[in-house]
Amino acid sequence: ELFLHPAVISSPLPPQHRTTQKTKQNKMPIDINDLREYKGGNPEKYRTAQKQRFKPAEWVDEVLELDEKVREMVAERDDSRRQANKLQKEVIGPKKKNKEPCDEEVAQLKDLQKKIKDLETAMPEIESDRDAKLSKIGNIVDPEVPVSHDEDEDNLVVGLYPSPPEGNDMIPCPLGKIQYTLPEIKPMTHDDLLWRIGGYEPVRGQNVAGHRAYFLTNVGVLLNQAIINYGIAFLQAREYNVVQPPFFMKKEVMAGIAQLEDFDEQLYKVSGKTDDPSGETEKYLIATSEQPLCAYHKGDWLSESELPKRYAGISTCFRKEAGSSGKDIRGIFRVHQFEKIEQFCYTADDLELSKAEQQRMLDSAKEFYESLGIPYRVVCIVSGELNDAAIKKYDLEGWFPGQQTYRELVSCSNCTDFQARGVGTRCGTKKKGETRASYVHMLNSTLCATGRGICAILENFQKEDGVVVPEVLRPYMGGMEFMPFTRGPMELTKGEKGKLKKKK
Repeated sequence: ELFLHPAVISSPLPPQHRTTQKTKQNKMPIDINDLREYKGGNPEKYRTAQKQRFKPAEWVDEVLELDEKVREMVAERDDSRRQANKLQKEVIGPKKKNKEPCDEEVAQLKDLQKKIKDLETAMPEIESDRDAKLSKIGNIVDPEVPVSHDEDEDNLVVGLYPSPPEGNDMIPCPLGKIQYTLPEIKPMTHDDLLWRIGGYEPVRGQNVAGHRAYFLTNVGVLLNQAIINYGIAFLQAREYNVVQPPFFMKKEVMAGIAQLEDFDEQLYKVSGKTDDPSGETEKYLIATSEQPLCAYHKGDWLSESELPKRYAGISTCFRKEAGSSGKDIRGIFRVHQFEKIEQFCYTADDLELSKAEQQRMLDSAKEFYESLGIPYRVVCIVSGELNDAAIKKYDLEGWFPGQQTYRELVSCSNCTDFQARGVGTRCGTKKKGETRASYVHMLNSTLCATGRGICAILENFQKEDGVVVPEVLRPYMGGMEFMPFTRGPMELTKGEKGKLKKKK
């Protein structure tokens, strides 16, 4: 789950003149009026959210202190302007007209003009400091979200498929307390299975592209493409528009969307011109189609009658996976390059509407994995693990019988208007008496990262001599029903052999 950290952008155009505008981004993901009590804001709501996220609540007060300082400076500048205008119009002008001495008044005017200039020079720096601190404040947190930093104990289980023998009456229940009969276990893990069916060549991939690289081959390719094509058909049947986005984005557009830590942790940079010392032509490979789809309506002003908008993003994704050293070394569960089908939706600026849309997206993901025959659980993620943009995130975790554990397959987040401010996507019209502009709400949810989907299918549909193709995928694989083993287990690498020797 990546993403997203934006800016307040205002647009002068009404809905009937929607076009993409070049607007200055101020990197303000929440409306500062939501913190200003004199504008009807509620700063305590954001202090509470910061505490729920285990981040400093005093950041809110630091923003308000700087905001108050800016307003004081604006008032002082405007008062000095009034004094200067009055002095010029009522004293200096008439004296000069009557050829009377006015050196003292001219000196006063120069002092006022200097004061105005000094204030106008100092204000942008303070405004910039205020906006930088404002951009660190996260979104509010939904009441359903467990307030905790401990995912293993406190993630809230809200769904199980299939229903265990004990039934579903125990949910919702924290992960550390829930007890039920787990789905069946099986002997082999996905990496071994994918190798045995002749579906990939990891060593050859690493020789060409380095760590976590691979070639998909034969049935591996067919399975990958079948998941993509089935995913497209599945979402088209649910009123999604299919979009294949650019696989890289301009630096300034990505900066309005991705959290700063994502740049170093996840994103690959693509250099542009060789003679570009300023880095203006730099681009970033996308880590998910959520990123370009977030900017799909950049600068647009959408009418509420056009919403919701639902997109099925089909893309290759590129991730550094920094911080994942030593995790999931074998197989294709955690890799630098993979395909993904993503749900991305826009709703009107209404929390109840976006909450309902998040549930709809989650239901689509659940139906998708049920149709494939993959057991799963759904958890509501603890507050301390939410990214800044999301007010609530559900993970759908598939059952991996070879590993005898659940692994994340889907991440489904409601980011309300937090991301929309970074790309200036407005909606509706500002009504009389309202202090804040309306921005669309943005939501994202994986349907399927194909590599992980393949892993889940292989482990759940394994037999002694191969892997059964899920029935819904067979039309997309030329009618293939079974993928037989074509070779034995993969040889251990030198590193794995060395670890076995140490254990002995």
